[in-house]
Amino acid sequence: SSMLRAFPWATTFATSSCANTVSLPESLLFVSTLDGSLHAVSKRSGSIKWTLKEDPVLQVPTHMAEPAFLPDPNDGSLYSLGGKNSEGLTKLPFTIPELVQASPCRSPDGILYMGKKQDVWYVVDLLTGEKQQTLTSSFAEMLCPSSSLLYLGRTEYTITMYDTKSRELRWNATYSDYASTLPDDNTKHKMAHFVSNGDGLVVTVDSESGAVLWAQNYNSPVVAVYIWQQEGLRKVTHTNVAAETLRYLTFTSGQGGRLTQWRYPFPQHLPNAVNIKIFNKRLLKRNLVKALVVSLPGHHETPPEAHKKILEKFPESIPRQQSNVIPPTTEKTIEEVSTAFMCKATTWALVSSMLMPANRADSVGRSVSQSTPGRMPRTEAPVDSILKDMATIIFSTFLLAGWVAFIITYPKVKKNKQAYRRGLSVATVAEFPGGLDESNAVRVGNITFNPRNVLGHGAEGTIVYRGQFDNRPVAVKRILPECFSFADREVQLLRESDEHPNVIRYFCTERDRQFQYIAIELCSATLQEYVEQKDFDRHGLEPAILLQETMSGLAHLHSLSIVHRDLKPHNILVSMPNAHGHVRALISDFGLCKKLAAGRHSFSRRSGVPGTEGWIAPEVLSEDAMHNPTCKVDIFSAGCVFYYVVSQGSHPFGKSLQRQANILLGAYSLEHLQPDKHEDIVAINLIEQMLSMDPEKRPSAERVLKHPFFWSLEKQLQFFQDVSDRIEKEPLDGPIVRQLERGGRGVVKGDWREHITVPLQTDLRKFRSYKGGSVRDLLRAMRNKKHHYRELPREVQETLGSIPDDFVFYFTSRFPHLLLHTHLAMRTSAQERPFQPYYHRWHVWVAGSGLQCLSPFATGAASSSHVPYSLVFAKIAQSCLMVVVKLG
Repeated sequence: SSMLRAFPWATTFATSSCANTVSLPESLLFVSTLDGSLHAVSKRSGSIKWTLKEDPVLQVPTHMAEPAFLPDPNDGSLYSLGGKNSEGLTKLPFTIPELVQASPCRSPDGILYMGKKQDVWYVVDLLTGEKQQTLTSSFAEMLCPSSSLLYLGRTEYTITMYDTKSRELRWNATYSDYASTLPDDNTKHKMAHFVSNGDGLVVTVDSESGAVLWAQNYNSPVVAVYIWQQEGLRKVTHTNVAAETLRYLTFTSGQGGRLTQWRYPFPQHLPNAVNIKIFNKRLLKRNLVKALVVSLPGHHETPPEAHKKILEKFPESIPRQQSNVIPPTTEKTIEEVSTAFMCKATTWALVSSMLMPANRADSVGRSVSQSTPGRMPRTEAPVDSILKDMATIIFSTFLLAGWVAFIITYPKVKKNKQAYRRGLSVATVAEFPGGLDESNAVRVGNITFNPRNVLGHGAEGTIVYRGQFDNRPVAVKRILPECFSFADREVQLLRESDEHPNVIRYFCTERDRQFQYIAIELCSATLQEYVEQKDFDRHGLEPAILLQETMSGLAHLHSLSIVHRDLKPHNILVSMPNAHGHVRALISDFGLCKKLAAGRHSFSRRSGVPGTEGWIAPEVLSEDAMHNPTCKVDIFSAGCVFYYVVSQGSHPFGKSLQRQANILLGAYSLEHLQPDKHEDIVAINLIEQMLSMDPEKRPSAERVLKHPFFWSLEKQLQFFQDVSDRIEKEPLDGPIVRQLERGGRGVVKGDWREHITVPLQTDLRKFRSYKGGSVRDLLRAMRNKKHHYRELPREVQETLGSIPDDFVFYFTSRFPHLLLHTHLAMRTSAQERPFQPYYHRWHVWVAGSGLQCLSPFATGAASSSHVPYSLVFAKIAQSCLMVVVKLG
């Protein structure tokens, strides 16, 4: 299908006896993307030198009837989806160029195929990429200007299907490809290109040393990569990888979260049966995978070879012969057996192909393809086919089991340490209710447990049992000898910190000749179960209270100079109900905790990467961090947990494979919180502070606990009343009133009187005049109606509702920014006694320093969360200067 092969004169034309022949530097690559762009990029950096923009590589109808045809932009391959029997995705044995070459033709069921092939040459300036001339079959004038020129051939294939029965167009598509050939055998392209199949990310690796040369995003999926050789484009191999996988490898393979050395096999020699696209998790669903003989509907011939097909069930159109149906000799269904076989066989083929030489990997791919159940036999007898299939299954299973056993039996001391440190908080959850069976009880010192009552398993052979200590139910962790030193360290931290009601309680430690046993508090669930199980019995523990208790426990740890370093939903537990049926949140899993030395506020990164991927603060992994990590890493993780809870299971940094990469980029989304809802506005303000890329801008745990996010409706109403009392006698041009009214019109939506109900409007006009654009007057009206609530007419009481809940909701639902705006504006009064319950002592210091905090509605306000730190340092410097002057 290549133009250079189809038209021998193309090379002659490109190298005619012009004064300036084409001579492209070896330092350029050509990257073709789905949107029709051809980027000339630097081999060294991947940076774009120039771009030739043409029509998209694929043009297909937006609306299609079943069966739908899906082209592959990499080579024009065709897939079909759906049909009379709701068939799954099927790869067809034809490409669009091959169909165009075979047309015109007609199928027995009345489908007409019409093809069109159009060639074009683009004459491009080598240095700028500007198109000098377009040459087609109708116009091909010789052009010999003084500048160097580049001749790029492009072919457009159009296929059209017409149904003579319905007398309407069935389907059409246009596929374009640049004229190219494969590199010569002696050509050594020492680069491997990994491209994302979801966006334009390209990672280029030195195929000999494994060094990552560059990574660039071209904003559209890459369909081909070319080099320039012998005055023509030569297509080089590129590997399609799922978008999540490539980003995961790119941002987490190297130290500091940046990929510097490619440590994975180069899969360009993998057989087609186990293409690297298998990494895409969307292709690994529990579907029945079978090799079936399929045909393009309406086409005049049958494919000569079998092709893979993903189906939900065995298609009724295929006869259930003994050769393609597994006999029901077990309780498993046909689908389950077939799925299990394909998982084993494909995994073995993938692993083997990465470990074997290329020629043996090819044979492995053929073996898997040929032994796939469901293929119609050609010359072999059914018995022979079954025997071969059984032999392949047994051989594959043994190889896979051997490989897994090798990995398991190759422990490293450092991995033991990390695995134990990552904890077993989930294993302390009571999944099996009931008492201790005395007949099978084992007693070690003061700890009793039943080996049959297992709550969970952890890394490095750790098992957690349900047991008893001092006649109370506990979780008993049984630890292997190689982890004793790490367990002792965890026990020491538990002893030091478990006096707080929101830190999991430690009871005792015992040892026998083989194991160490730790008895800790038995819990009912993890935070993950609390959030994701819709029928979970929360025992009245509301999300805000749970997060408040979590932060209270974290503040306790920080007060003891203990940094948790692995805060996540799995390590926050829900206690067993007490005698009154109440539960509480508990921080658990101290395996990664770090006790800071006296006088120190940070810890070194040399101990390895602490935490769980997707919940680790950016400064822990970033190479550009100016200072060592501090306890603010826990605040960042807590911010992720906060959003996880209030959004009912979402993560601010996206899906699991993308999270850590997005964390390093600071790319988060709080899309599940509504920007015009009072509760969500307050939550967004707090979470954005906790997720700040700058650790110094994150609030402390104690300061988080003072945030309005945790205020009850009663406390909110009391705050509004205290503010109104404070500013009642203040002059209009006073600093407090000016700060409160700055941006006030946005808070009150222009005129707050127009947004309240008619009965309240009528009642307000009876006594005094209120300014509709003033925040102070709105707070004054709220205060007056609260004070005189019992004297209000019945219809006004009904519209306001009960005090405090309905009353506060009436105003905050209409003016959702009122609470946060007022809280930020009144920080200047934080040192005053009536306002100390509403602010942390940090705010009191800021207020005493004369610094102001801006509301999001204030003119020129850049942030609603932080005091400008330049002003803080300036204020400190000014104070120091005054001291020096006085001493002088």
